[in-house]
Amino acid sequence: MPSLKSLRMRINSVKSTRKITQAMKMVAAAKLRRAQSQAEAARPYAERMARMLGALGAAVQGSPDAPKLLVGTGGEKTVLMVVVTADRGLCGPFNTNVGRFARARVRELEAQGKTVKLMTVGRKGNAFLKREFANRVVGEVSFAGQKRVGFDDAAGIAASVTHMLDDGSFDVCELVYNRFQNVITQVPTAQRLIPAPLPEAVVDPGTVQALYEYEPAEEEILAALLPQNLAIQVYRALLESGAGEQGSRMTAMDNATRNAGDMIKKLTLNYNRTRQANITRELIEIISGAEAL
Repeated sequence: MPSLKSLRMRINSVKSTRKITQAMKMVAAAKLRRAQSQAEAARPYAERMARMLGALGAAVQGSPDAPKLLVGTGGEKTVLMVVVTADRGLCGPFNTNVGRFARARVRELEAQGKTVKLMTVGRKGNAFLKREFANRVVGEVSFAGQKRVGFDDAAGIAASVTHMLDDGSFDVCELVYNRFQNVITQVPTAQRLIPAPLPEAVVDPGTVQALYEYEPAEEEILAALLPQNLAIQVYRALLESGAGEQGSRMTAMDNATRNAGDMIKKLTLNYNRTRQANITRELIEIISGAEAL
């Protein structure tokens, strides 16, 4: 049976831990509101940008002068996978889920005879994937210690991807991240970046389709829009991942706080029982000694 002193020390330790988890929950809740609003605000812009590229890309898709960001290199042998995770832990299964999703995707592509290269964004994803695919990691990006991730950070990642494309390091680029759905649910998602996916236009027989004339030419517009679109899609993934991280951390810290409360109740009950048993034993010893005299 543990002593009263050890039980008191453990109760105080669990109480201190509960204070920490409760504070982390409140901080995550405050950050979640801002991160969620940013992620939701970025979605319409990214989706409309994709539709604009679909309208422009349809005209130049078969052209030999089409940009590489639109049509790729023409092959699908080498795949660059950009995996976005968090730099910090204590956020439940958030990092593990996207890491497992990326690992399954790598195995799926390699089973098809393709070569996979990895670029990790976030320390947790880098540590997870290096356990098995250390020789496939060709780039690492971390925002540890940075208060807020901005569009310039996403543009830097997009520039690195574009430079690797120009060097012929890969044929296809995929972006893997946790899409924020709600506080409890974050969905691991794989999105193709290069070649740029062209959404199919929905044709309504009852409407007259407008014909647009572009100035300058479609190729020049695409040359300017495609790098911007790549940065926008990466920035959107960073925002989605950031919102999902805070939501998952808030849920995990709420569960930890509840578990700490339950443990404190059990330890307090055990402490009271042990204390009562000690008092009863001492009374019995006193009464037995008095009777012996």
